[in-house]
Amino acid sequence: MRKWSLARQFFAGQLVFVLALTAAISWVLYLDAEQNTYETSADRMLAIATTFADDPFVSTSLELADPSAALQPYAIEVMDDLGVDFITIMAPDRTRFTHRNPEEIGSRYIGSVEQALAGRSHTETFSGTLGPSVRAIMPVTDGDGEVVAMVAAGVTVNTVTIARNAQLPLLFLIAAGAVTAGAAVSFLLSRHLRRATLGLGTDQLSHMFVFYDSVLHSVREGLVLTNPRGELVLYNDQAAHLLGLPPARAGQPTAAAGLDLPPSLVELLTTGRQAIDEFHVTTDRILVVNQEAAVPGGGTRASGAKPLGTVTTLRDHTEIESLTGELQTMRTLTDALRAQTHEHANRLHTIVSLIELDRRAEALDFATRDLTRSQQLTDDVLGALDEPFITALLVGKAAQANERGIELAIAVDGSIETSHLDPSALVTIIGNLLDNAFDAAADSLGRKVSLTLERRGDNLELAVRDSGSGLTAAGTDAFTLGFSTKETEVAGGPGRGLGLALVRQAVQRLGGAISVANDDGARFTVLLPLDPTTTSPTPLPGGTHV
Repeated sequence: MRKWSLARQFFAGQLVFVLALTAAISWVLYLDAEQNTYETSADRMLAIATTFADDPFVSTSLELADPSAALQPYAIEVMDDLGVDFITIMAPDRTRFTHRNPEEIGSRYIGSVEQALAGRSHTETFSGTLGPSVRAIMPVTDGDGEVVAMVAAGVTVNTVTIARNAQLPLLFLIAAGAVTAGAAVSFLLSRHLRRATLGLGTDQLSHMFVFYDSVLHSVREGLVLTNPRGELVLYNDQAAHLLGLPPARAGQPTAAAGLDLPPSLVELLTTGRQAIDEFHVTTDRILVVNQEAAVPGGGTRASGAKPLGTVTTLRDHTEIESLTGELQTMRTLTDALRAQTHEHANRLHTIVSLIELDRRAEALDFATRDLTRSQQLTDDVLGALDEPFITALLVGKAAQANERGIELAIAVDGSIETSHLDPSALVTIIGNLLDNAFDAAADSLGRKVSLTLERRGDNLELAVRDSGSGLTAAGTDAFTLGFSTKETEVAGGPGRGLGLALVRQAVQRLGGAISVANDDGARFTVLLPLDPTTTSPTPLPGGTHV
């Protein structure tokens, strides 16, 4: 039985319970029917005895010299008409005047007569000449209230048993109906339970629960289970950590819309659609999300089975994106060095050719001007910024812009202390904004991009402007996951257009503010607090704040 499914165990247990309950109820009904039969028979005999005791014919016959001659035929006729086994009329000394067996007339009555002699009626079950019987005895009194005779009426126990047994078919019918109804209900409940438990047994379910609970809390990925209404019914510790959720409470679903989650994640969880390696950006994390329907039996939506909800997995992609950003910075520097190598080779060839032509003065002037122009940007940036990562990034971006034929103007106003700002966040902000600006300016007539870094009070103001056609989405929409200034990326589907979303995430992580506006092209302005105690910089003038 241990290997039976939970549904089968439930059906067997329920069936045994129904049978035991029906047997108990049937036994109680049987005893009640027997008791009612005896009580009904006793009441009937008492009524017959009372009728005889009050009959004037009986009182008159008792005054005759031979009362039996008149009373015996009368008693026999009534016994036959009413189906009574005996009606005995007797003297106060128990001498019978009537009896079913005429040979017993004149003999002494066997039974209790004390109550009747005292003037009271009495019923009992007693074994007499006809065997065990249910009988009633009633006194016959004269005008002065003296007991002059007694009347006993009764039926044998066999007769009572026959009356009782007549009720047994109805009792059996009730019992059979109860068993049938109970078995049918138990069967239907077991079928429902079989579907709900997938035909598994108690041991299998307990082991599965232990294993699944262990897996839920031991996996390094976030796991979220939602019901068809889009409510979170269960999530593991990693999911709570990644999404900033309170500890999960078993049996208490939480609506996704009521949680502090990004709109893209709320939409995914509430709609229950399929998701494969989608990128979603929270305040401080980049998550790779997969979502599938939870279909009974391990099926899919195409199988036609109704989903019980969805299973969503979350992977933290923040560190990978950070490494990707650093790698992109290194690529930018590598490309810049390659471009500079190519250009310096051309200039060196020019200088060598001038020398070979014996035009040494022009060669020296050309080399001096080239060195001055190449060193000026590096000196300006190094003199104004104390962050080598940003300096390297700007030098590389300048070379990249030059290679793409874009005029990049970098203006750094004064010495800016950025030691407490996260260098990787600054690289993310400046690098992504410049990359987007390069892409936007590449197809414009002016092909210009400007970057301004200046101190504004206790804040660092960073502005990037391009000569492109401007943004097609304004305000917050420009920083949502999937938006891109490149149409091909927009068409690429979910997971693309991470750049501006990462910019917003980095700005929020540094406690800054960002605004965007269209001003003969797109203009992004970022305000970052230089004072570590400052968390809310003054709102930027113009544009739409994010």
